Amino acid sequence: MLLFKKKFLDAIRSGEKTQTIRLWNVCRMRAGQRSYIPGAGYIRVLSIGPVEVEALTDADAMPDGFPSADALRRELATLYADQLASGFRAYRICFELLSPEEQAAAVAERQAKKAAKNGRGS
Repeated sequence: MLLFKKKFLDAIRSGEKTQTIRLWNVCRMRAGQRSYIPGAGYIRVLSIGPVEVEALTDADAMPDGFPSADALRRELATLYADQLASGFRAYRICFELLSPEEQAAAVAERQAKKAAKNGRGS
């Protein structure tokens, strides 16, 4: 699951925001993985890789929903001050929102898994 501030959800749903930068001590996702964004739906991770925060360009910032690299770096410094101070690595996650049909299939799969899990415990 990937959590986002509410201010980004419309851009994710519209397909304008197609990446996020996260600071982790170890990479937590992989390309091809399906994940869930509360308020937006299921996504497919297209690619993930380490990036240097100071090397980010304005072109890097745009698919993340920021007008400039400086604005993106300011947001990262606010959200991840502790992680930056601790030397965590920055990862760029590129993703796409699943189609309505894929969303429905993902929800049905989740419900089936939940029902199977609850059925085993009886």
